[in-house]
Amino acid sequence: MSDDFIVPHCEEQVQIIYSDDDIIMANKPSGLLSVPGKHPLNRDCLITRVQEDFSDAFIVHRLDMDTSGVMVLARGKINLSSLSRQFQERQTQKQYVAWVYGLLAEDEGEVNLPLRCDWPNRPKQMVDHELGKASLTGFEVLERNIERHQTKVLLKPVTGRSHQLRVHMAELGHPISGCGFYAHKEAFEQASRLQLHAWNLSLTHPATGELLQHTAVLPF
Repeated sequence: MSDDFIVPHCEEQVQIIYSDDDIIMANKPSGLLSVPGKHPLNRDCLITRVQEDFSDAFIVHRLDMDTSGVMVLARGKINLSSLSRQFQERQTQKQYVAWVYGLLAEDEGEVNLPLRCDWPNRPKQMVDHELGKASLTGFEVLERNIERHQTKVLLKPVTGRSHQLRVHMAELGHPISGCGFYAHKEAFEQASRLQLHAWNLSLTHPATGELLQHTAVLPF
């Protein structure tokens, strides 16, 4: 997103899935930024909305503007440090659901392709076997819709590179429906929004050590 691009206002509300004195689990709608954009008119985002009710909330990780789903926010800097460490050390588990173009032949598999930023076309990413960072995604077919020529997949990223799921599925020949960055015309026109949703997030509670797992209802 360029610095002068003004994001259309997202009318859909942020849903608080869970909250206590240490963390907040929220469902971010598609079309809402995770953090403020550089343009002064792009201040509306998940963190500013959540801070209206939880002034001590901090952003821990991000979802693309067009991606919906569950996110965790920390309450206070101590919890922020603990949760950030879990993401950095890949101790969290994230599962996404997507509708992709075409009918996948395999019921499950992995995409292991290194990624780096495509600088002339940023924020797009690209596969680069020499300079790219290791990127691994597992996938599992949930449903094949022959009439719509789409497959519903569960995506399980091991790494967390920018646009990883979008690029990996496009490289398989099955771009995510509605994707404005990597889908060809027919795939893009299959949906009015990006068909990618962060469905499930598992992590360790920073204060109690309890394993927490929360889901955000699939919107498509």
